[in-house]
Amino acid sequence: MPALALVFNAFVWGVSWFPFRQIEAHGLHPVWATALIYALITLAMGWLRRHAWQPFATWPALTLLGLAAGFTNVGFNWAVTQGDVVRVVLLFYLMPLWSVLLAWIFLGERPRPAALARMALALAGVAVVLKTPQTDWPVPASLPDWLGVAAGFCFAVTNILLRRLRAAPGESRALAMFGGCALVAGLAAAAGTALGVMAPPALQLPAAAGWAGWAALLGAGFVFANICLQYGAARLAASATAVIMLSEVLFASVSSVALGAATLDARIWAGGALIVLAALWSSFARTNSREDDRHSRILEDTPS
Repeated sequence: MPALALVFNAFVWGVSWFPFRQIEAHGLHPVWATALIYALITLAMGWLRRHAWQPFATWPALTLLGLAAGFTNVGFNWAVTQGDVVRVVLLFYLMPLWSVLLAWIFLGERPRPAALARMALALAGVAVVLKTPQTDWPVPASLPDWLGVAAGFCFAVTNILLRRLRAAPGESRALAMFGGCALVAGLAAAAGTALGVMAPPALQLPAAAGWAGWAALLGAGFVFANICLQYGAARLAASATAVIMLSEVLFASVSSVALGAATLDARIWAGGALIVLAALWSSFARTNSREDDRHSRILEDTPS
């Protein structure tokens, strides 16, 4: 059941690009859709689980968690509706690179040679994915590329904060993430509309009737996906969780290629394989490191 729960979470995020594109086709920008969906989720959860607000006074970092999750969702949801879905998802999964750098800066964990090797492997994969015949240097060449990279970075920040807030109640963490998504998306949508980058939301009929059903479907999917993530991640080893979550790349690739939203050539296959390999290596390395620390503590506590 924990494994199936994580697979469902990966499935929701892997195919979420399609409902978002349907919503946009009916006149609602994906950032506005993100703001409305998460605002309704936050209001409902904040009312039904009012006690979940209390731990915010004890753990102020829950606010930072919400902001990090908000930037993650805004960047990812916007990117997958504007660019090549597989390309965006691969850039999003630069976890080995960002995790090593953030752990070094905020947790004081100096990278070991193996961690530096994983960073090099991930960067090599990114270079292969981004280097096209039209680009002189393998750097992000479009807004969806930059959004995918930025969302992946914010996702790494979210994971770092979740590690620091593992003692906080699960409901409060979920409420912080939902609320942060609503806040960041709402501010980004309002600013984008004011600057003329995003169209104002289409709230009149029949346009609203066209996107409302897709928005309700996405909202329900995000709620159950979050529940499944917290259920599965709490019951499986970190390496197993990371491997299963990488199935999001599979779901996104298959669905987007089948529906004509992405293309897979030899360059994408090669670069994607390097990025996924770096992510797998990173997940198993973290698990082995924890096991070594645990065995060391056992030996230290054993009387001679």
